[in-house]
Amino acid sequence: QVQLEESGGGLVQAGGSLKLSCAAPGRTFSNYHMGWFRQAPGKEREFVAGISWGAGSTNYADAVKGRFTISRDTAKNTMYLQMNSLKLEDTADYYCAAGSTWDGLRRKVVNYWGQGTQVTVSV
Repeated sequence: QVQLEESGGGLVQAGGSLKLSCAAPGRTFSNYHMGWFRQAPGKEREFVAGISWGAGSTNYADAVKGRFTISRDTAKNTMYLQMNSLKLEDTADYYCAAGSTWDGLRRKVVNYWGQGTQVTVSV
């Protein structure tokens, strides 16, 4: 029903910034809670940030709080993750997701996943 597509990943030096996008061309994000997740080699996919439908409430993993900002442009059906002050440990594949329940999002109980975009932070 909803096709998710991430973009914006790349190579950046520590302390730098990147902005990731998650789009659903020709579709709508209406009634879906959205989130970003990441997975580093050999590690489990983990929650990074989420934004609820309706109220637009946000939640962040402690590791990224104060550095990352999640947002959504409803008119463009696009979600963003602004990443500032990047650290080496931020290196991972980043995925966007859409879920029907807010509390389920953090548990990775979602309806749709994107293909992922790679973020590599260098020294």
